[in-house]
Amino acid sequence: MGRIIIINIVRFFILVLLQVALFKNIGYYNVAAAFPYIFIIFLLPIGLPNLLLFILAFLTGLTVDAFYDSVGVHAAACVTLALYRIFFHKVTLEVEIKDSFNTPSLGEMGTKWFLSYIFFGTLIHHLVLFLLETFSFANFLYTLASIFLSSIFTVAVLLLMSLLVYRKKSRISNI
Repeated sequence: MGRIIIINIVRFFILVLLQVALFKNIGYYNVAAAFPYIFIIFLLPIGLPNLLLFILAFLTGLTVDAFYDSVGVHAAACVTLALYRIFFHKVTLEVEIKDSFNTPSLGEMGTKWFLSYIFFGTLIHHLVLFLLETFSFANFLYTLASIFLSSIFTVAVLLLMSLLVYRKKSRISNI
């Protein structure tokens, strides 16, 4: 249990540092930007209580808001992502897995499940983020293009990160 907490704290600092120092300055013509800090919320343990999940998501978004000089936009998007995560886990996971404290990773959950989990979560996060950021329907097609292209860019970065730490599912429990 202590090891999981330490891993998640280290993951938080590394991903927020990468977001603020590197990915804040990387973009594609102000249309596509990557937000890999949301990987923190995706990789929190499955059996985490919902209240703690919402608090951690809010604090993660608030930390990024402090560096981006935005007014709670990332915090609102992260809380929405936490709500999506709860719904997705409730719909797709079995009862035994829901009660475990496993990290939902590519090696543990499988490619199909993990890719849909990451893609739809990123899409929802970016939808809330960009719609709250613009708060106007004046350039709606530009906003939709930003949502879609940023989602693809973020999913590609998240998949690269998850492939870097990919470990196959342990076969010990199946014996």
